[in-house]
Amino acid sequence: MERTQAPDTGQTGQRAVREQDDTGQQARSAPAVNRTMTTFSAADEEKQRGVRRMKLTATGLLLFVALVYVLAKLASHQGAGPWAGYVAAAAEAGMVGALADWFAVTALFRRPLGLPIPHTAIIPTKKDQLGVSLGDFVGENFLSEDVVRQRLRSVGIGSRLGAWLSVPDHADRVTAELSAALRGALTVLRDSDVQAVVGEAITRRAHAQEIAPGIGKTLEKIVADGGHKRAVDLVVSRAHDWLVLHSDSVMDAVQGGAPGWTPRFVDRKVAERVYKELLRFCAEMRDMPRHPARAALDRFLTDFASDLQADSDTRERVERLKTDILGRDEVQDLIASVWTAVRSMIVSAAEDERSELRLRVRASLLSLGARMAADPKVQGKVDGWLESAAVYVVTTYRKEITSLITDTVASWDAEHTTKKIEANIGRDLQFIRINGTVVGSLAGLLIFTVSRALGA
Repeated sequence: MERTQAPDTGQTGQRAVREQDDTGQQARSAPAVNRTMTTFSAADEEKQRGVRRMKLTATGLLLFVALVYVLAKLASHQGAGPWAGYVAAAAEAGMVGALADWFAVTALFRRPLGLPIPHTAIIPTKKDQLGVSLGDFVGENFLSEDVVRQRLRSVGIGSRLGAWLSVPDHADRVTAELSAALRGALTVLRDSDVQAVVGEAITRRAHAQEIAPGIGKTLEKIVADGGHKRAVDLVVSRAHDWLVLHSDSVMDAVQGGAPGWTPRFVDRKVAERVYKELLRFCAEMRDMPRHPARAALDRFLTDFASDLQADSDTRERVERLKTDILGRDEVQDLIASVWTAVRSMIVSAAEDERSELRLRVRASLLSLGARMAADPKVQGKVDGWLESAAVYVVTTYRKEITSLITDTVASWDAEHTTKKIEANIGRDLQFIRINGTVVGSLAGLLIFTVSRALGA
């Protein structure tokens, strides 16, 4: 990219930027927005040619009125008549107006005739100040709370968004975009990091929350409703079936616990008796809903539920047991694996267009869109949320937003910026010179006529 040397206008920041570009340090991080102010496109070249043509036209008009002035003065000296004075006055005033406007237009971009006249070359010398002023202007007039609220309120985003969302195709599109965003986010996240966070969060929450009272209330409610009876029925039935299938194991266990001095046939008889009593006990508990053992079990569970809620020793034991369980590697691995299962489930649901997740999201969007389109209260809430969010952003980050303008303008090359601005607005500025010539001529003619009428 061709670089031009900026004039010594105090723009040390711009020279530093160009020097960094030359060493290759700035080229890698230069904002893309600056490219428009450091390149001259074909459209800019065409505009510049238009500026040159208008400059020739304005200068030609200046030369024309100068020639008219000279001819009128010659005619007046040769006794051509009063009309020569009027023409000369008009031409003289036209020259003054043309020269004044030429000076004004030229002073915007450079020093007229290269002379160091104060307050000239305004754009290259005051570029940074103009950027600051532009940033302040935008911040005060476009990023104020009243302007933002008034503008958003006049747009009626709530009703428009509702009408847009209520269209099935639009709801499908939003659902698909949300699904893609969700899949992307879950893909980017590292499993190890998320698993560590999930595990730490669950463990910390479990340690912070005492579980004994909650377990006690739940157990108390289950016993009061008789919900534990099915579990007792299952346990007793399975115990009876196990005793039937493992009679030898039970009797061997009883005989193995007998004293060594007792005869073996006595041990055998005792073992058979114990086995039969156990089998009878399990059968009676299974078949008798009002068995005393069941009642005793109900009382035990009721007392245990009460101790879980009120007894400090029981609650401390439960907490120690909870800590021991949470500290086991198997439990931590189980907690960590929760994220993997959840992520896989969510990704699968997001990819499947007919999944329950996507269908519910789509239905929710359609319902929300219909309500927003028809209900003024919902529209007002949505508009209020958006207004508050926008106001928060512009009031909190106003300096950052306006600094984007000032910093961007400050990073532009002064000479190239001047050239580009002149190419874009210079043609219209040449009309000022033309208009100054015409208006000056008319004003001079009017003043000369009034003076002659008054006898001056």
